[in-house]
Amino acid sequence: MTRLMKNQKGFTLIELIVALAIASVIGVAATMTAHQVVTIPVISNDSNTAINQVRNAVNWINRDVQSATPGSINTTSSKFLSMEHLEWDDGTSTWSTPIRVEYALGNGELRRSYNESTPGTLVAQYIDTASCSWNSTEKVLTVNITVQVGTRTETRTFEVKPRPD
Repeated sequence: MTRLMKNQKGFTLIELIVALAIASVIGVAATMTAHQVVTIPVISNDSNTAINQVRNAVNWINRDVQSATPGSINTTSSKFLSMEHLEWDDGTSTWSTPIRVEYALGNGELRRSYNESTPGTLVAQYIDTASCSWNSTEKVLTVNITVQVGTRTETRTFEVKPRPD
């Protein structure tokens, strides 16, 4: 029987503990990697969506304010922002009658209506808060927009100067 014990091959307790520790480290690393592969794209997508929504709102507001008829910008109406601008009529080579552009904020959406069209074109969504103010002395419109998509929040404050009087 002693002879049989000497010829038996196997792992010692220390070897098993070391192998278990190595397997645990590899398992934890694999779990963390899998977690990052799943969560990072979601966070990145939410962040990109938030940034793009703010950029879209900035683009449309900037475009309309710079085209606005001097003195027509209004931030105190029932709408978020309203203004008028003229468009060139190539058929008669004259300026057309003023066109009213309004931005309305509701249900987390910023919508742009053109000559009181309803419901208006969707400009940006996921809007958490938004405000705008007109400084008639310096002739500058200041707009502050905060967009929240998932856990990502993007806030931008920008100023727009309309064309000179």
